[in-house]
Amino acid sequence: MTMATVNAANETAEKTDLEPLRRNVPFLLLWSGSAVSALGTSVSTFAYPLLVLSLTGSPLRAGLVAFLATLPSIILQLPAGALVDRLNRRSLMLVCDLGRAAVLGSIAATVLSGHFWFAHVAAAALVEGALSVPHRLCSQAAVRNVVPDRHLHTAYAQNETRDRAALMLGAPLGGTLFAVSRWMPFLLDAASYLVSAISLLFIRVPFRVDETAPQPEGVRESMAHLAQGVRWINRQPFIRTAVLLVGASNLLFQALSLVVIAKLTAAEVSAADIGYVMAAAGVGGTLGALAAPRLLRHMPLRVLVPAANWAWALLIPLVAICDQLVVLGLLLALIVFVGPLWNIGVDVHRLALTPDELQGRVSAAAALIESGTIPLGALGGGLLADALTGRQAVLALAAGMALTALVATLSPAVRRHVETP
Repeated sequence: MTMATVNAANETAEKTDLEPLRRNVPFLLLWSGSAVSALGTSVSTFAYPLLVLSLTGSPLRAGLVAFLATLPSIILQLPAGALVDRLNRRSLMLVCDLGRAAVLGSIAATVLSGHFWFAHVAAAALVEGALSVPHRLCSQAAVRNVVPDRHLHTAYAQNETRDRAALMLGAPLGGTLFAVSRWMPFLLDAASYLVSAISLLFIRVPFRVDETAPQPEGVRESMAHLAQGVRWINRQPFIRTAVLLVGASNLLFQALSLVVIAKLTAAEVSAADIGYVMAAAGVGGTLGALAAPRLLRHMPLRVLVPAANWAWALLIPLVAICDQLVVLGLLLALIVFVGPLWNIGVDVHRLALTPDELQGRVSAAAALIESGTIPLGALGGGLLADALTGRQAVLALAAGMALTALVATLSPAVRRHVETP
């Protein structure tokens, strides 16, 4: 990075530090482009299994596509993190957006022309998932460089709100578009990635502090470079504990989602009503993200971490004994409401402490631990739903959450945590 670029970046940082977040043009461009692409991704994620099921009638093949779409988020996290810290982050995001637009456009084109090849759809899901991993890590790391520290909680709250709203709206929009024509959800997603790429072209603020840092050479040095994110987390007792607790809770929540759906299906609740119940959870998450900045001002992390886990441990058993759909939806909304408080508070703390040159690798290491348990949760939820009644399965998960809450309460790293400015 040249001296002129550094000076320009410093001038931009000083200017944005004095402006409210709603006038921070780089952040608004980054947020709006990501919002459109997140909605498109949610739409196509819902449409993938519909397309495969409608044209093959095979649930196994639909499950395989879903598996391939999520597989990169596990196996590519650490390599993608190293890539994010090695390359120009904005350019890497552009490549990912254009690549995903091409892949989704190819599905729309083949379905529109009356053709379907399962291998093509499976490969497209895998490639889209692979390109989404570095894009997400770049976007997360970029926020810290386009937003002053005093606005980080608000910025990440808006990101969380964006993602929760996209998940909430994606399923009904995807289903509506698919009902009109099978290719429309995929064309919308392709267009959303192009919108994201265009928004990036107008952002002039660098997404890294120093883009001229020396890079590792050779296999051994590259492997050490890759592991630096894991080692950094391991040296931070509070962050290490928080990441492990998130992994445990994600496992339990993934299992809970499947168990609730199985419980409602066994009670002969219609698919539409099940969708409304799960949508209530999305509403709770959106409201939690909106409320997070104000609530986090009055809640230290050493209080938030055990409090969130105990809230979940107390609410989940109520799901086991609830048979009314409206009340069940409200319970799920309350459970999910707590999630954004945890995500925003802990993530902002981690991102604020992480050196900029390690942002990608640390975020990747954290995501690997936090999200790597989700497939296990899906498998465990299926086993529980198969072996136990719905009520018994939910109570078993509640016991697991109570154990997690106890660990959070007794952890010295959590109890002794001191807030950083």
